Amino acid sequence: MGVATGPAAAARTAGRRRALVVVLMLLAVQLVSLARPAYACGCGAMVHDPKTIMAVHRETSVVRWDGKTEQIVMSLTVDGTAPDAAWIMPVPHRATVKLGDPELFDRLTSLTAPAVEQRHYFWPRSGDWPFEHTSDGAAAPPPAAERPGVGVVGRERLGPFDVARLTATDPAALRNWLKANGFQLPASLAAELRPYVAQRWEYVAIRLAPAGADRRLTGTLDPLRLSFASDRLVYPMRLSRLAKTPQSLGLYVLAAHRMEPRGAIGGARPEVFFAGRIHLEGALRDLDGKDGTGGTDGPFLTAIDQNFPLPQHITGDHELLRTSKDTPFRRVTYEYSLLVVGGVPVWVLTVGGTLLLTGAAAALVIGLRKRRPVTPPPTVQVPPPLT
Repeated sequence: MGVATGPAAAARTAGRRRALVVVLMLLAVQLVSLARPAYACGCGAMVHDPKTIMAVHRETSVVRWDGKTEQIVMSLTVDGTAPDAAWIMPVPHRATVKLGDPELFDRLTSLTAPAVEQRHYFWPRSGDWPFEHTSDGAAAPPPAAERPGVGVVGRERLGPFDVARLTATDPAALRNWLKANGFQLPASLAAELRPYVAQRWEYVAIRLAPAGADRRLTGTLDPLRLSFASDRLVYPMRLSRLAKTPQSLGLYVLAAHRMEPRGAIGGARPEVFFAGRIHLEGALRDLDGKDGTGGTDGPFLTAIDQNFPLPQHITGDHELLRTSKDTPFRRVTYEYSLLVVGGVPVWVLTVGGTLLLTGAAAALVIGLRKRRPVTPPPTVQVPPPLT
């Protein structure tokens, strides 16, 4: 077979080249987008080497407010190739920082777990006798389940974290600190910090680095606990508008009463998945309010989930307010099983009993018919024939 030549073949060759160029361009755009910094922390901002990748998949925080002091214990789940990063957290007043207790989140997860209620069904379903099936193989395991100039008011080492508490009336202060620690403050992040500068907020700047050499930041980081004076319950979220990927926020709010966000601030509607008074035990006891606003029955816990599909729409910080009533709420999940009595399915007993009763009724009818005396037919008088 000969090789096609002429205008048609030249057109096909040119088309293939154009297609290859388009594919390569799309691939290049995708790679560039992956290399962008991910300012994905809802309560602050992550800054890292733009040649690496950093993503915050989930942010879970415990907020304790007694009317005067606010505490935030934050846990971040991150992934990427960055060996280290810096996290910026704006706070309304001077903050103290220390490591949080990971057990705190386990305890709250247990407290807010859905209540389980049993429900039964009458007729058998797939997996019940006689529709059950067996398998030779083992069952699959369940899924595994951030005065002019800068003021450094404190610096300390907390586990894997290098923590600096800063005051600044200009984002240049943060830029200088980041530069001294090997990071570059992006212009977009500096712009988003200006509203906090105008309100004379302070900042907590934290350098994150894995404990071992040649490791990268991935998985759930050790929780950090921040405490600061505040006459209102506020959760900083403004810097999350710089995120390039959808954000997920979980808030456990401990206060004297049930609390709710003032608004959605550009995200999906916040969803409450638990509300109720709790007793402060274990890791929770360390978060007790100083003025006893929790009362003898303990503080009111409000657990909130919220998604931000388009982080650039975030309009500001979360402010949480007291609801009109302390209405409790808990999710309920239902476990369904076949209704049995004494280990025997009720449908079997019902069907079997019905058959027995039907059979007994039929036998009774037949027996009664046999016992009933047979009345002889009446005698027919035949008149004599006429003669």
